[in-house]
Amino acid sequence: MRQIDFSHLNQQAKLFAGFDAQDEHELSRALPQLMAELDSVTDAFYAELAGIPEAMPFLEGRLDALKATHRKWLEKIFTGPYDDEFAAYMHKVGVVHVQVRLPERFMASGIGLISKHLIPVLAQQFRDDPERLGTLMKAVNGVTVYCLIIMQVSYREHELERFMDVTGISEALYANLSAAYRKKTGVSSD
Repeated sequence: MRQIDFSHLNQQAKLFAGFDAQDEHELSRALPQLMAELDSVTDAFYAELAGIPEAMPFLEGRLDALKATHRKWLEKIFTGPYDDEFAAYMHKVGVVHVQVRLPERFMASGIGLISKHLIPVLAQQFRDDPERLGTLMKAVNGVTVYCLIIMQVSYREHELERFMDVTGISEALYANLSAAYRKKTGVSSD
């Protein structure tokens, strides 16, 4: 298993997601108003997934456990701290999705479904403060994209490990080939 620099991954994911310290503050500040609504967001999320035939094999017999885990995850994205340990946690969430062979598109689209069901709750809870609602929607978008970026690394790492295993290529040879490709094409390593 390749070593992952969670500090670098954390910083990079925040940068690409546009997730900043103000967003972190807004999320933790909003949690008390949202805590009672997180179960309904989780229920709506899984009700929608249950209507997707391809998703059913991943839900059958595990729905209650999945809902409990999802609910804890929702709370965690509002509390942080969004540090290297959080990045390692999100990477592990991605690894679990890889281990159950959940297609990457399901995980990525799941972030969209979370927003779909969370945004109406935000709109209701903060309807009297449109400025705060806008700030909070930016923060929710930032944290969910941040999480998605980190989880996608799990998928890339898994695919790379499979490729090296199937081809017998060593990590050193892969790194050399990758560096040569980046040099030739001008493509960044990140």
